[in-house]
Parts: sequence; structure tokens; C-alpha cells
Amino acid sequence: MALQLIPLFPLSVVLLPSMPLPLHIFEERYKEMMGEIISAQSEFGVVFAKDDGIVNIGCTASIERVMRRYDDGRLDLLAIGQRRFQISSLDQEKPYLRAEVEFFNDDDASEVSMDLRRRATAAYRELAQAESEASAEPKWEHTRISFQLARYIDDFDKRQTVLSLRSEVERLEFLVRVIPEYVAQRERTALAKRVGPLNGHAKVSR
Repeated sequence: MALQLIPLFPLSVVLLPSMPLPLHIFEERYKEMMGEIISAQSEFGVVFAKDDGIVNIGCTASIERVMRRYDDGRLDLLAIGQRRFQISSLDQEKPYLRAEVEFFNDDDASEVSMDLRRRATAAYRELAQAESEASAEPKWEHTRISFQLARYIDDFDKRQTVLSLRSEVERLEFLVRVIPEYVAQRERTALAKRVGPLNGHAKVSR
């Protein structure tokens, strides 16, 4: 597949296909970038920015709508995740970063078994109880349920793994394996926050 040059927006988040992404654009270089994208009705690439740099697999986004334009050029946007890509090389000729990328789809188109579908649905329900944003049931008419599950996981390394895997079966197997521990960790953290303020402040009856 031929390489394509696209603008990059490194963020401390992992975008997935069909996932909504609200953005507040305030840096001059990104004002310029978004102005060009809006004019051309094109896509930009979102890549996960870590302490040691950006990862090499990301997801493009298209601008669904401009929510607000400010007098100083700032923008509030709603973008939607589209296509996955792998970075081949970086380009720094413009004020913002660009990259030559290769888009990819799944290599394995195997159908999800009924057993895996059952386990994925159970994991989704477990996640829905822990995350108020999640709906109670996955939309199985969509082809890639894994991305529906992964968008509610705040562990971005795990979400990046889901984005990178090229098989729906592999993604779902990974998710049904990690979601129970993820939910348990969230519950332990929530409990610690509730109990923590009470420590050292016991009221003594006299």
C-alpha cells in the first residue's frame, strides 16, 4: 500500500476508530493545522504521546463539527476516529508534525465464536457497571466490538495494544483477559479514596 503524508496531533490519549474526541485548539501551530484540515475536509492523525516520544501506530480523525470559534482563533472541535495507520517516517517542514503513514486493516478476518462473543458481552457488562459512560450492551451489529470496549479503558497502554492488534478475535481475547483485573483495580482505587480521608481522624468518645 502506498504511503500517505498526513498531519499529526500527538496527544496523551489513544484514539480508536468511531471514538468521539472533543478538542480545544489553542496552540498557533495547531490552529494552522486545523484551518487547513477544515478547508480541505481531510483527516489528521492522532498518536499517543508518551514521556519518551510518540508511538508509531495511531488512528486518523475527521472533524465532525466545529463547536465554537473564538475571537483569538481558538477552536472547540468534535472529531471522530477513523482509520488505523503505522508511521513510516516523520516530516518537520511545517510548524506542526507530519508523517508518512501506511493505513492498515485486520489481517485476520476470522468470525468471532459464540463462546468469545458470550465472554466479551460479560466483560462489557462488567465494564459498564464500573464506568457510568458505558452502555449496558455492546452493539454487535458493528463489526469491531473490541473498539467499543476499549474506549472505556483509561489504561492507555492497554488501549494502544487493542489499536495495534490486527485481529478482532485477538483483540477480544486480550480484553476479556484484562478487563476483570482492570475493573478490580478501579474498585480498589475508588475504595481507597473513600477510606483514605478517614484515616487518622477517628473520633474518640469521652
